[in-house]
Amino acid sequence: MIARMIHLRSAIIVVLAAASSAALAQIYRWTDEKGKVHITDTPPPPGAKNVQKSQAPARSSSPTSPMQPPSAEPYVLQEARKKAPVTLYSSPGCEPCSTARQLLNTRGVPFREVSVVDEKQMEELQQAVGSNAVPSLVVGSAAQRGFLESAYHAMLDAAGYPKTGMLAPRSQTEPKPTAEPEPASTQAEDERPRGPYAPGAARQRLPKK
Repeated sequence: MIARMIHLRSAIIVVLAAASSAALAQIYRWTDEKGKVHITDTPPPPGAKNVQKSQAPARSSSPTSPMQPPSAEPYVLQEARKKAPVTLYSSPGCEPCSTARQLLNTRGVPFREVSVVDEKQMEELQQAVGSNAVPSLVVGSAAQRGFLESAYHAMLDAAGYPKTGMLAPRSQTEPKPTAEPEPASTQAEDERPRGPYAPGAARQRLPKK
């Protein structure tokens, strides 16, 4: 009986130690010799530069309380989005734009898409990438004009986004065009009183007797 209690107590200690280790897991952000940024849960290799450590949030296997909903995104993705948000500039009916959108969806990267259809959006695109070319991808402070698969993946890798297959694919679609308001002059003409005695109407002259 005593031996059984000691064995049970040892098992509890092991479980508590494992839980404590998971709660104190470290995330490492570092730069390799080529200047590429990495985010890992294992210590960086010797010679790594700009090493930063942060504590990953603890994961619980028990049901989550309604007061504390679980995060819908992995910690690495949250960090990448915070430091290097992704914006895709496109235009309606653009086939390369659809290909660029599909690449981001397949990789599971959340992104903002701007459909360039007016002068305001054209100015935003010009300021972001220095050109009117679509598609254009902006990841943090990096920009790529036109679609180039290898360049898109390289930008996402450098920003710390998980590689293809590590996140669930997305199904974000092309933005729907907004309905343009009817010109004010047309509306005014439609609401104008009509008839032979309406203001501005030509008056019919009666024949003289």
